[in-house]
Amino acid sequence: MIDMVGIGPFVVLPLVIQLMGGPHFLWAWILGAVISLIDALVWSELGAAYPQAGGSYNFLKIAYGENRWGKLLSFLYVWQTMIQAPLVVASGAIGFAQYASYLIPFDEWQRKAVSGGVVILITMLLYRKIESIGRISILLWVCVLATLGWIIWGGLTGGQQTVSLAIPSGEAISGLFGAGLGIASVKTIYCYLGYYNVCHLGGEIRNPSRIIPISMLISVIGIAVLYLAMNWSVVKVIPWQEAQHSEFIISAVIERLYGTRAGSIATFMVLIVAFSSLFAVLLGYSRVPYAAAADGQFFPVFAKLHPTRHFPYISLLFLGALGFGFSLLFRLSDVITAILAMRIVVQFIGQAIGLLLLHRRKQTGSFPFRMPLYPLPVLLVIGIWTFIFISTGQAFMVSGLTVIGLGIVVYLITARIRKQWPFDAADQSASPLVDPAEP
Repeated sequence: MIDMVGIGPFVVLPLVIQLMGGPHFLWAWILGAVISLIDALVWSELGAAYPQAGGSYNFLKIAYGENRWGKLLSFLYVWQTMIQAPLVVASGAIGFAQYASYLIPFDEWQRKAVSGGVVILITMLLYRKIESIGRISILLWVCVLATLGWIIWGGLTGGQQTVSLAIPSGEAISGLFGAGLGIASVKTIYCYLGYYNVCHLGGEIRNPSRIIPISMLISVIGIAVLYLAMNWSVVKVIPWQEAQHSEFIISAVIERLYGTRAGSIATFMVLIVAFSSLFAVLLGYSRVPYAAAADGQFFPVFAKLHPTRHFPYISLLFLGALGFGFSLLFRLSDVITAILAMRIVVQFIGQAIGLLLLHRRKQTGSFPFRMPLYPLPVLLVIGIWTFIFISTGQAFMVSGLTVIGLGIVVYLITARIRKQWPFDAADQSASPLVDPAEP
């Protein structure tokens, strides 16, 4: 749940209201929760059956065969991580600068300087051996609960506005509602991402076949309740017509309820959440290229450790540098959409199809956790992610597919040089989607 809540819900709320154009914007948050919950069933089956460090990197490699297509898919996952991870960092930094403007009014270039400076500062803080981030996680979670709790309590007890979930009537209006819902859901899903991060720790969890599915179920439902309560409380205090144009809606709500000083305190709490979340995000993502390189499946330079502090400094500096550049170049709304466009095809859709392939190759008893009504949830999640991918818009679809295409070209060039599949004759006898190591 700590991984799921960063700056996202505080900066996305006005964007969702704008896209939905009315008080029924809450349906976008509900749809985001439903999509996350269904997708969590796919992660649960894979995480329970293969509790290893690495998450999607290992799932794709195993599902598509470690000696053939799995090499390509796992490479593409790391390849797109090299782009979307800095986008995640940039989104948090841009959101940080946006809320900081409540305390100190900045012009556009000053905001970019703040967002870029935040990325540099976090990279510098991480440029050391980190034994544990437990205390930071606890601080972050306390700040998250305190901030959300303050907003929810204030809105429920002091809000005077009426809120309705009624869907607009009329054929034309309903069509616009459906179109807006798809685009708005791209933003809300961004705020739910992270429910699956427990799979990255699978090798360190006792009884993973039970703990991994339960933890994801609790996390998605718990965060959904908090998000819905927060959104409901906000529009009870500030009318949605006004809220959709606010750059720091949380600060505005607390200020209206308790005064300017309270608004500044709330802003400071949001900034702590954003900064701490960015710290954890860059720390975790910097280990992905390192792990793949150490496994021999990515560029060897990313496997280098600092000579005295023993952390993957090349990976950290590379992702930090890209995050810095993206924070200066792009708008927050575009960054959020690009994050999903980069991930959907390889990670979410590719992983779901991989689970279907695993079920064809294995007996039912091989899966410690079985989702209800299989394969319906898997087919549903493939269709939903396809819909969300289309909803990102043509430009972002093309950019996402372009990144994948470039990744395929780079993989084929490196595989040719290293004489790996599909240029290794020893691999040609393997069945296309079956790993010879599997029974």
